[in-house]
Amino acid sequence: MTSTLLLLPRDGIRHLTAANAGALGTIKFKRSEPDDLLLISSIRTGAAGYQLTLEPRDNPLNSGLPGGEGFWFRVPVELHGWWYEIIRRGDHVGVPFDEFAQRLPRTPADPGAIGYVVLTYAPDADMPPYDETPVSRLAAWRVTRTGVFGVSVAVEPETTGITQLHPHWPVADLSTVTVMVVGVGSIGGAAATALAGYGLGRLLLVDPDRLLWHNLIRHVLPRRYVGQYKADALRDHLADHRGDTEITAFRYDVVDDADRIRSLLDETSIILCCADDVAPRRSTSHLARRTNKPAILACVLADGGIGEVIRLRPWLDHGCLLCRRQALADGGTLDPEPALEAGYGTGTLHRPMTAVGSDLFLVGDLAAKVTISTALEAAGHFSHRLPGEHFTIGLHARRGWTGPFDLGYTGNMRWAPAAPPQADCPTCSQP
Repeated sequence: MTSTLLLLPRDGIRHLTAANAGALGTIKFKRSEPDDLLLISSIRTGAAGYQLTLEPRDNPLNSGLPGGEGFWFRVPVELHGWWYEIIRRGDHVGVPFDEFAQRLPRTPADPGAIGYVVLTYAPDADMPPYDETPVSRLAAWRVTRTGVFGVSVAVEPETTGITQLHPHWPVADLSTVTVMVVGVGSIGGAAATALAGYGLGRLLLVDPDRLLWHNLIRHVLPRRYVGQYKADALRDHLADHRGDTEITAFRYDVVDDADRIRSLLDETSIILCCADDVAPRRSTSHLARRTNKPAILACVLADGGIGEVIRLRPWLDHGCLLCRRQALADGGTLDPEPALEAGYGTGTLHRPMTAVGSDLFLVGDLAAKVTISTALEAAGHFSHRLPGEHFTIGLHARRGWTGPFDLGYTGNMRWAPAAPPQADCPTCSQP
């Protein structure tokens, strides 16, 4: 066995299994020497030749160094049982070239001093009794004069992405859900990444700001995006990692561009606000209530000591953000909203950044989970119901906070119910 890994794009297996493929042909490779990796970049079957590439098209291996030429053969399945045992044992002792050649439909070329790679295809591996064994349809071999050695081979599957989890995850239901993420900074960037990982159908990313150097310590985006608009950069970044989700970016401010935001809400299922200022949170709460959309608000409080996720559902007995905060104040709990007003950053008008990036990512992940659970409950998946409407988590101990913010210890979590609308609330009152 060698340490080399051979990659076969999905189109390659289609050509090998075609009725007119024949019993043998040639293959060409691209290689990555540091990774000891070979990509089958060309295959000839019968009288036709085909170029093969990996997705995405800009995968570095597609433009890798030429890796030489080899052959492919259709073989009896017994040969692949031999290959399986070599790979399983990690056998570094090659089998004799003559014995290997006897099992091929045609005697292979002399490997010379350099040798070559052979890909073998055993269609009967899918038939009884072999279909219940670990023997694969495809195997690869390093052929030399001193012996033939097993090579590991990986075939790109027909299905990749979130659909691989079907039927164990509600892929179809989430594919119809659109979430608008308002604010794609530290928390919002992590939340959007998690939402795409859940297989969400569509994301609308809303943020007017650019990514700057001081953001990097607490953002999911890497340094190469510095200077770009956060929404645009996150859209491009996620497109490379989570192709199942359609992502659209908007350089809007949820306060100044509220009219534009409202026009997008007809196509939005849920709004997730991760902005850390009071005005965007209040604007999101108001817009969501007036358009009859659920909203999730996520932030950190107490200089990064407490994480908070609030779910606002447009129900008659559920109040908006201001109603929730007023209920806390009426119960003797400090309203935490004013502490958000200054924001975080590095300028003279900002408080210093006190929350570490990983804590903010945790809050973003939790906000995404609340968002997904809300969507799934609405679709009838009641196993995803949440125990409350107001979630708090201790990121590190903070004394002097009361009510749902009195968590005591790092890692403590608390759920609280929704508060009803205030009698004089302009947001919750019927228009």
